[in-house]
Amino acid sequence: MHHAPPKSVLTRLRRIEGQVRGVSGMVEEGRYCIDILTQVQAIKAALGKVEDELLKNHAAHCVEEAIRDGDADSQRQKFTELVDLIGRYRN
Repeated sequence: MHHAPPKSVLTRLRRIEGQVRGVSGMVEEGRYCIDILTQVQAIKAALGKVEDELLKNHAAHCVEEAIRDGDADSQRQKFTELVDLIGRYRN
């Protein structure tokens, strides 16, 4: 079963969307590179927070549900998904 992420994730993503549009405008205007890079770093940090929140949601709902249900196959699948995700972080 899939659980909808918290509404705060959508709020953050909409804010990030606005930030990206702002950076696009800065590039079009030929703004100073350091100012643009500062905004890009802010966007990356905001995306990191979204990622953290989604991961917490996954653990709190999907993984917890697999553990609670006692379904060994589902538990292995959820564990493998997390290991694969963490492996992608390192690359």
